[in-house]
Amino acid sequence: MHNVVILGSGCAGNTAAIYTARAGLKPLVLMGREPGGQLSITSEVENFPGFPEGIMGPQLVENMKLQAERFGAEFRHGTVIESDLSKRPFRLNVDGEWIETATLIVATGASARWLGIPGEQHLIGKGVSSCATCDGFFYRNLKIMVVGGGDSALEEANFLTRFSNVMLVHRREQFRGSKIMIERVAANPKVQMVMNTVVDEVVANATGVVGAAKLRNLVTGEVTHQEVDGFFVAIGHIPNTKPFIGQLDLDEEGYILSHGGARTNIPGVFHAGDVQDRQYRQAITASGAGCMAAIEAERFLEAEGH
Repeated sequence: MHNVVILGSGCAGNTAAIYTARAGLKPLVLMGREPGGQLSITSEVENFPGFPEGIMGPQLVENMKLQAERFGAEFRHGTVIESDLSKRPFRLNVDGEWIETATLIVATGASARWLGIPGEQHLIGKGVSSCATCDGFFYRNLKIMVVGGGDSALEEANFLTRFSNVMLVHRREQFRGSKIMIERVAANPKVQMVMNTVVDEVVANATGVVGAAKLRNLVTGEVTHQEVDGFFVAIGHIPNTKPFIGQLDLDEEGYILSHGGARTNIPGVFHAGDVQDRQYRQAITASGAGCMAAIEAERFLEAEGH
């Protein structure tokens, strides 16, 4: 029986672990399918306060983990495949083993949707990215391509024109984003729109980083190779909330709905990070959310006399 179980070991989960461990709650952190979260596939992080020279993403989350362990947090490899939040203690099925906890912090994050094409996964962090605000700076005055047709892609394309010209590739004749975002991109002279086109492959150059993209026009069938340095996939994210469907209040895309602060609709269950935040999705906002969830959990237990 645990005081608090934290699901996820990215910035949100690790920060929650630091705070709950310092409060003497001996948290158990289940590291999930992607230990370290999105930062584990990010190269250099230059916008996290306190690191004037920047820090590698995996190192940042590892530092947080070590900090939490110093205060008594326990980290365990494991993924929740089923949950029972109908009564307390809450029950979690971790890879076939049921565990119980008085409180729960869900910091399972949201996984980027990928195209599933050759070269893509191998080149993540080597020119392939799913976060323009994280990585756009590295491609100043270089060749940038964005793939997608919704608001995410339109927003990322617009943002990336701060650094360079952008080629926006979409498989349909028309974008499916909001009218205002479409108009904004259409009015931006630094965005070149390539419609009715898919990317079949991301190709590495001689140094092992992104060098080109293989494009195929769906109308003519023409295949072209486009030189590119930064390849941004912007086709949305999938919140990792599957074990909580029908129990936690979720929106139509599966993100946890907040009931004030870090609270969910179930007392004693709290949310943190990208599993609830579809707007900012930054390391620093995830850490802030982890802090909030930890304080809420601590106060919840304190009110019960723990």
